[in-house]
Amino acid sequence: MCFGIPMRIRAIDGLIAHCEAKGVERQASLLMLAHESLVVGDYVVVHLGHAIERVDPDTAAEAWRLYDEMLVAGRV
Repeated sequence: MCFGIPMRIRAIDGLIAHCEAKGVERQASLLMLAHESLVVGDYVVVHLGHAIERVDPDTAAEAWRLYDEMLVAGRV
């Protein structure tokens, strides 16, 4: 099973976003969202190194809440 991970854009360099989530930093291609006007501070869903969707902060937080619940459930 694969998950897209909501991440916050920390910097943009051309079509590369430097993103962060829960202290983990990754680079993501913005090619698939080139039609969007993304700015630092926006949240994007990152999958396999590509930003595939812009999401609002509430959606990103809810996804992380669910992921955290799955992680806890998996440890029991």
